[in-house]
Amino acid sequence: MHRRTVLKSAAALGLVGSLGSFGLSSAFAAGKIRPGGKAALIVVDVQNCFLDGGTLAVKGGNEVIPVINALAPAFENIVVTQDWHTAGHASFASTYSGKKPFETTKLNYGTQVLWPDHCVQGTEDAALGKDLKVPTAQLIIRKGFHKEMDSYSAFEEADHKTATGLAGYLKARGIKTVFVTGLATDFCVAWTAMDARKAGFEAYVIEDATRGIDLNGSLAAAWKQMTAKGVKRIQSGDIQVG
Repeated sequence: MHRRTVLKSAAALGLVGSLGSFGLSSAFAAGKIRPGGKAALIVVDVQNCFLDGGTLAVKGGNEVIPVINALAPAFENIVVTQDWHTAGHASFASTYSGKKPFETTKLNYGTQVLWPDHCVQGTEDAALGKDLKVPTAQLIIRKGFHKEMDSYSAFEEADHKTATGLAGYLKARGIKTVFVTGLATDFCVAWTAMDARKAGFEAYVIEDATRGIDLNGSLAAAWKQMTAKGVKRIQSGDIQVG
């Protein structure tokens, strides 16, 4: 199985923290969800390319950062993802003669939305947003780095066959529940949440900690699909912090 998981030390990426201890309790306080040692926060693609001024800026994308920062202290376990494309990637409209961004093409794994060039490996555009503060993050998953195949989900490539290793990583640490945040709601967030369910995790999407692209109704469609898969839709105020 080809893995695309990139494990980096927190220090190497400017993230402070360690694996620490993983407790086994999860409780509710005052009607709010209190994440315990069996829960993980997944922060999806909060990168310059998707923020204001980026190559594929998501409207309101910067607004998720303070929400995620405020949530982070509630979680012992945090995973961060990065879109990490090669130049000339199969998902870029510029790769194909006569194609424009947001059109589609057929690839061997199905229909592919074509995007503006974005999040190219090693560029400032692909870097995490400088204001993102997730001090207990232990793992970064870099995805979409295979030139011939896109990857929205933190768990699987777009072929729905090639696993990233994230499910195994979480299960080895006793994680049962994931809370998904980041960009964009209707693509990488949705696919990550649905694949979390597929892998056997309870999955929540924290709506006000996400923003969508909403391409031809894709946002409403994504929420419908997530609900059908058992993904739960909540707000940051539903989480007990502190």
